[in-house]
Amino acid sequence: MPFTITNFKYPKILLFIIAIILAYFLLDVSYFINFLHSLGQLSYLGVFIAGFLFSFGFTAPFAVVFLLSLSPENIFLAALIGGVGSMVSDLLILRFVKISFENEFIHLRKEKPVLFLKQKIDLLFNPKLKHYLFLAFAGILFASPLPDEAAIMLISSVSQLSENKIALIGLVCNTLGILIILLL
Repeated sequence: MPFTITNFKYPKILLFIIAIILAYFLLDVSYFINFLHSLGQLSYLGVFIAGFLFSFGFTAPFAVVFLLSLSPENIFLAALIGGVGSMVSDLLILRFVKISFENEFIHLRKEKPVLFLKQKIDLLFNPKLKHYLFLAFAGILFASPLPDEAAIMLISSVSQLSENKIALIGLVCNTLGILIILLL
């Protein structure tokens, strides 16, 4: 039987992980690094693009390299513009995850390790505290260069928040994360 990605139980999740690993290897290619540095000539438009890229697991490493190379006149404005770019991509991710990954996550929730982990978490925390802990963890994922896809999947699985509220959480957390990177 020939090797194909569909031979795996969770092909979309596997492709996502492969994309993240590939992004880290591409950071060693000087062409990509030079391209990222050239985005600095776009000023705040470049920051918006970097913010947009900051949310995706595959492109987050590139966005961080670009943000680290910036010296914007107004760091707070740059962080806000990057946060807005990130919010736009988070909304795209939210819609994509709902459409594309939902079936795999439904099956993944039924796996023994996931059920075991859920049972242990349910025993340790009351439902209200667990809800806020998950939201706090999702906020940390949003603010970090880690894939926002994970934060969105987490929020979608534990709460019934509207897209607008998820977008607002993503905007605030990503803006803070970008601000921290710009301050480095």
